[in-house]
Amino acid sequence: MIVTVFRSRLKATAQPDYGTTAQRMSELARAMPGYVSHKGFVAEDGERVTIVEFADQASHDAWRRHAEHGAAQGHGRKHFYSEYKIQVCEVKRESSFVADAGGAE
Repeated sequence: MIVTVFRSRLKATAQPDYGTTAQRMSELARAMPGYVSHKGFVAEDGERVTIVEFADQASHDAWRRHAEHGAAQGHGRKHFYSEYKIQVCEVKRESSFVADAGGAE
């Protein structure tokens, strides 16, 4: 699995166009072959973090090269973001835990 961590800060002038573009990119990502999930968070200090998962490198690269995504990236650099950082990671190990719904130990 390939995980992309996208950390950003918006310009004060980014809204409302940012929300419309972000929604479209969310819809587009979900439709990509190999898409697993994505989720966004906003910290108290205004930093935004989006975590995107794709099944493999080829799927991730297809998303990275998608024409509409590329256009949105360029628009974002010009109009939305005061700064951003992208980290692309390959999952080396994964584990998870889900508590029993009944609360039993």
